[in-house]
Parts: sequence; structure tokens; C-alpha cells
Amino acid sequence: MMGGNDQQAYDRGTSLFSPDGRIYQVEYAREAVSRGAPSVGVRTTEGVVFVAMSRASSTLMEAESIEKLHKLDDHVGTASAGHVADARQLIDLARRQSQGNRLRYGEPVGVETLTKFVTDHIQENTQRGGTRPYGAALLIGGIDEGRPRLFAADPSGTPNEWKATVIGGGRKDIQGHLEEAWTDDLSLSEGIELALAALAAHDDEFEPADVAVATITEADGYRTVPVEEVEDAFAAAGLDIEPEDESDEDGESDADSE
Repeated sequence: MMGGNDQQAYDRGTSLFSPDGRIYQVEYAREAVSRGAPSVGVRTTEGVVFVAMSRASSTLMEAESIEKLHKLDDHVGTASAGHVADARQLIDLARRQSQGNRLRYGEPVGVETLTKFVTDHIQENTQRGGTRPYGAALLIGGIDEGRPRLFAADPSGTPNEWKATVIGGGRKDIQGHLEEAWTDDLSLSEGIELALAALAAHDDEFEPADVAVATITEADGYRTVPVEEVEDAFAAAGLDIEPEDESDEDGESDADSE
């Protein structure tokens, strides 16, 4: 029978497999991601849509300081969930790789190539001593040779391509709605409406100001969608805009998670 000290060794070690083939620290990192506010990615015929819950945890917090969506290059962007500091490190890594590719080869980096560069780095932290897995997940999407593409990178370093997916909290409800409603002929505006409706399947008490929306298309590149357009998408998706309750200061994310 395994002693308590042996069990703790598997539990604490970042590069040790347990007898049943698990790496506990990677599973804990995934749990950290699941405690963050959700981010949704949807691939459409025109481009990629990102919609992220960015509700402030306090009325004293400046909403603009909550960054869930990031431009990596003119043709590619990312959405994050999990620990903010970990996500920033991965985003900075992806930006440096994108810029380096343009300087070295004079052309934009491929979306799949960039994703696998980031996930290779993530995976190294699951087998190297003195480090821990990143407690963050990313959605990386953009235009690759005229074709929209969407990938997800989790704390294990696994890159998977998706038509539509979610990272962060509420995955079961949100992913279920995406699987039921996604079609291969979605327009960009319909993709935004689908992402908002999917978030509402998990939490129907949010306002246009509580979400960040960005699109990536071949014509316009990375574009942050203004709140006025988000309000129109709310109406088109059949979502109600409730009057703001100033007495409610509770939010989904905490100071360390996004």
C-alpha cells in the first residue's frame, strides 16, 4: 500500500506520473482555468469571433483594466482564461514569435504554427523540474492563407483545432449550446450572437458592458467590437438587457483569475 509521503510526492511533483498515469499538477492547473471567467471562440465563414466575460469583481475596479482578448498580430488574436499573470506570459511569448516571424521571413506567422510554438512551450513546463504548469488556457484564432482557423491550448500543452469552443468556467453548459447551435454557414454577426447566447446558457445575468468582443477577418484583421454593436448583437440574439444593479458588487472572477 502506498504511504502518505509517496502519495505527496506524486501530488507535488510537476514531472512525475502517478501509478495510474496522471500528472496531478496539470490537473490542478486545469482546475485553475475552470475557475476563471469563460471565453468563447467561434469560427465563421468570414472569420473568427472571440467573446469573453470581463465583468469587474468590484464597482471600484476600472473595467478597462480587465483584458481577456489580445491582438497578437494583424491577422491573429487570442482569448484567455485562468490566472492572469500566467496568461500574460504566454501572450507575450506569442507576440514575440509573431513579430520575429515577420522580421525573419517577411510574412505573417501561420495560426497553427504559432499555436504549436506556444503549446510546445507550455508542455515543457509539465516535464521539467523547478517549474509548474501554466494555470491558464488560450484560444488562438485568425486567418491562415485566407481561411479562418481556431485553436485551443490547455495547461497540458495540447493544441486542438475547433469550430467553436470555450475555455474557463461553465464549460459544460456553454459547450453544449455551441454543439447544438453551430453551423458551417455562420456569418460573422451570427457568430457573435451564437457566442453571446452560449454564455447566456451558463449565466443569463450579464450586460453588454460585461463582455469583450473581437473579430478577426481577412478584410479588417483584428478588430475590437464597440459596445454599441454588442448591444445590437444582444438584441439579435434575443437576450434581455437588465437595468444595472449598483448594489451588486459580486463578479465571477477574482483578483488572480480571468
